Amino acid sequence: MSKAYGYANAYSFNGQPMEKPELMTSGHMFDIASLTKVVGTTTAIMVLADKGQLSIDDLVGKYISDFTSADKKDITIRHLLTHTSGLHDWYPMYYRSNNRQSTYKLIGSLPLKYPVGKERHYSDLGFTILGQIIETISGIPLEEYVDKNIFKSLGMKSSTYNPIKKGFTKFAATSHGNPYEKRMVYDSSLGYQFPEIKHDSWNGWRQYTLRGEVNDGNAWYANGGVSGAAGLFSTISDIQRLVDMLLNKGRVGNKQFISEKTVTTFLTQDRFLNGLGWMMDPANSFMKGAPEGSFGHTGFTGTSISVIPSENMSIILLINRQNTGLNGKGEYYSLNSLRAEIFRHWR
Repeated sequence: MSKAYGYANAYSFNGQPMEKPELMTSGHMFDIASLTKVVGTTTAIMVLADKGQLSIDDLVGKYISDFTSADKKDITIRHLLTHTSGLHDWYPMYYRSNNRQSTYKLIGSLPLKYPVGKERHYSDLGFTILGQIIETISGIPLEEYVDKNIFKSLGMKSSTYNPIKKGFTKFAATSHGNPYEKRMVYDSSLGYQFPEIKHDSWNGWRQYTLRGEVNDGNAWYANGGVSGAAGLFSTISDIQRLVDMLLNKGRVGNKQFISEKTVTTFLTQDRFLNGLGWMMDPANSFMKGAPEGSFGHTGFTGTSISVIPSENMSIILLINRQNTGLNGKGEYYSLNSLRAEIFRHWR
């Protein structure tokens, strides 16, 4: 069952309510933000592992020479999937790169921020590198790999990177430029400090409401809209197809899309209470108090997936929270309480 509420585009770039806001429908495509990490990247790694083209315990250096350096030589694909690689949580890569290949090189050149394998620190950079690994092994761009090996196979006809280029026109609008990300660069109180970044060395910030363009600055400015960390657009029905495959232990109809063994491997809790790619900690608001084996993920634009295999249930929320703009504290509206209430109610 799916239901649409509210508007796909309700506010103009200057923050004023639109005279004729666009009604939301279940057919609108959303910038799914970090759901890209699980819908696209993690699933692609699952497919490659299932075909024996990689092992999740392979050293990243096997595929990427920049990860053979003394500080990175022990990082494995598992570390990237579990956010324990030691890479930076986030870095404004567009100040130093404007294309995918140079972005990969930049990440490989950055010093680690944390010890390898010891701590979990959610990292966009780690999933960007997973995208590079997918490209290295397959020999084709990330967007082509996920389209051919995931979306077409699962019948996900409205899932893609750079949807405007593919002719799609029906989008839920997100942010008005990138005001919060600009805060991340300029406002050290948010916890990000980059002394080597000079604010006036780059000023490509978008000055319009984003519709069909990925909100994530690194994906857009530094990766041409395509990243293993963000960039995918999708619809509620397409995401449901992927979730149903996982609920059915890798099976789609009478075909085994991914083996049950691989699905189980990726959806087994580690010592940080998470799976491979997927979050499995029941303390998270979007799956608060969930029974053992539940999994999900969130996206910065307002998206989330919660899956409860023991109850054969999934809750997928696609919310364009950024369209209302930043509040007085310079933040977007927090969906934690709403996600928790919806999860509690529907269970």
